[in-house]
Amino acid sequence: MPMVDASDGTPLHYRAVGDGPRAVLMVHGWMVSSAVYAPLLEQLDLTGLKLVLPDLRGTGKSGTPPGEGAYSLEQYARDLWTVVEAAGLERLTLVGHSMGGQLAQWLAAAYPERIDGMVLFNSVPASGLAMPPDAVGLFRTSGKNPEKQRTILQLACKQLSPEAMEALLADAGTISEACIQNCFDSWTGARFAERLAAIAAPTLVVATDDPFLPPDFLREVQVKPIRRARLAHLPGPGHYPQVERPRETAALLTAFIAGLPAAS
Repeated sequence: MPMVDASDGTPLHYRAVGDGPRAVLMVHGWMVSSAVYAPLLEQLDLTGLKLVLPDLRGTGKSGTPPGEGAYSLEQYARDLWTVVEAAGLERLTLVGHSMGGQLAQWLAAAYPERIDGMVLFNSVPASGLAMPPDAVGLFRTSGKNPEKQRTILQLACKQLSPEAMEALLADAGTISEACIQNCFDSWTGARFAERLAAIAAPTLVVATDDPFLPPDFLREVQVKPIRRARLAHLPGPGHYPQVERPRETAALLTAFIAGLPAAS
């Protein structure tokens, strides 16, 4: 069980799957841990791949620090790069879902010479995400509240099976109220869109029928400002395509990786 200490001493857990030359950092989003990628991994051909899956601070087997500043996007990005270095990744492909896609954009802009490619699944924009007051109230106060979390998943998802719903809720139930609230404030309040011009890696922006992040919106906030970005629309699922439609999501990811220059 690989662990590494963050810059503030918070223990960070990550796991590596596969031992191929293509390193892929898979970053999860809000209200879940890296366990959210389990259905996708079951469908993914790991030939030639080394997947590194961190649990962001406050989730999974990573530590849960106190304080608002502990959950800033800047701290999350530092954590992820600490994992990259601990795992010995020289060059890597980034995969991010939701807030994890927002963090992937941060890393791709900060370390363009180290990033071979990037896949964003229903990613939160670098400019944050404005939400109606009732939605803000629901999301911010959903920590340790399974009924509110169920409501969020019902609003966000289109093709989530009952079994998948319960798995996501079980994962969400392990996350503290402080982490849920402070992390929500961080991703909704992001303001680093001006950095997207620094991203050099080919990028696949994957949109679904997510009611919060529709394709036309993602085209404006990610495809247009990232110079080598293209959009793929996977109709049917909502916010969690890797859980709702893991086979199709794996096919999109595999095809993108296959089109990248060979990893050494």
